[in-house]
Amino acid sequence: MIDATSSAFRCGHVAIVGRPNVGKSTLLNHLVGQKVSITSRKAQTTRHRVTGIRTTGDSQFIFVDTPGFQTLHRSRLNERMNRAVTQSLLEVDAVVVVIEAGRTVAADRAVIALLPRHAHAVAALNKIDRLDNRNLMLPQMAELSPLFAFAAIVPVSAERDRGLEELLGAIRPLLPEGPPLYEEDELTDRDERFLAAEFIREKIFRLLGDEVPYATTVGIDSFEHAGAVRRIQATVYVDKANQRAILLGEGGTRMKDIATRAREDMERLFGGKVFLEVWIKVKSGWADDESSLKRFGY
Repeated sequence: MIDATSSAFRCGHVAIVGRPNVGKSTLLNHLVGQKVSITSRKAQTTRHRVTGIRTTGDSQFIFVDTPGFQTLHRSRLNERMNRAVTQSLLEVDAVVVVIEAGRTVAADRAVIALLPRHAHAVAALNKIDRLDNRNLMLPQMAELSPLFAFAAIVPVSAERDRGLEELLGAIRPLLPEGPPLYEEDELTDRDERFLAAEFIREKIFRLLGDEVPYATTVGIDSFEHAGAVRRIQATVYVDKANQRAILLGEGGTRMKDIATRAREDMERLFGGKVFLEVWIKVKSGWADDESSLKRFGY
C-alpha cells in the first residue's frame, strides 16, 4: 500500500542501459513482475524505449528499458536507437548499467563512457547464475570502479530473481523525494496497441534464425476492444521477398505458430480473449527510410 503522504516517499525515472544482449529487458520484466518488454537471445531485440513501473510502500521506480547501444552496424534505425539511449541518460534520475557478470568488454566501456559526469548510477552484474566461479566478479568490480563513480555494484540474476531486492535498495536513495506519478497497479505507460506489435515481433526473433528478424517490423492495422475481447489485425513488414517466404513457412505454418504464441502472451497480459490476424508484406529498405521509421514509431 502506497504511503504517498510520507515525506520519505521517493519516485523517479531509472534508465536501464547496456550493450546488446546483456539482459536489460529481462531485468525490467522481473523488476516489474510482468512482461512489458520483449526478450530473446538475439541482440537488438528491443528497439523502443519501454517504461515499466514498480511501486512499493515507500517508492515508485519508473524504469526505462532502452535499446542495446550499437557500435557495429549502422542504419538510420540503429542511429535512432542509439539516440534513444543517449537521450534517456539526460532525462532520468538514476541509471542502471547492466553488464554481464565475469567479463567487461569494450562495448560495456563504450556504454559507461556515455554516462553524464554527474549521473547517479548503479552497475548490475547480470547472469551470475551462469558463472562457475563467483570470484571472477572481484577483479571485474575492481576494473569498473575507476571507469565511473558507481553508487553501488550489485550482482544479480534477472532470470532467476536473484539480487533484485538488493538492486532496488541501491537505486532507491538515488531517487528524489516526491509523490508517485502513476497509480499503484499501473505496470507500463505503453498502450495495448504497442504491446501487441511487440509481442508479435518477439516471437519472430525467438522462432527464426539470425537474418530474418532484423529485417522485420510490425504495424497494427486495427485494434478493436469490446468488453474483455480484443480483435487485432497486424502486418509484418520484411525487407525482401525471400524473407516473406521464410516467415510464412510451409503452408503458412510458421506464421501461424508465431501468431498463436503472440496471442497467448497478449491474453495473459490483457486479461481477456484476443482474436489476432497477421499478414506479411514486403517493404524494401524500410530500416533506412525516414517515413517508414516514423510510421512504425521509431
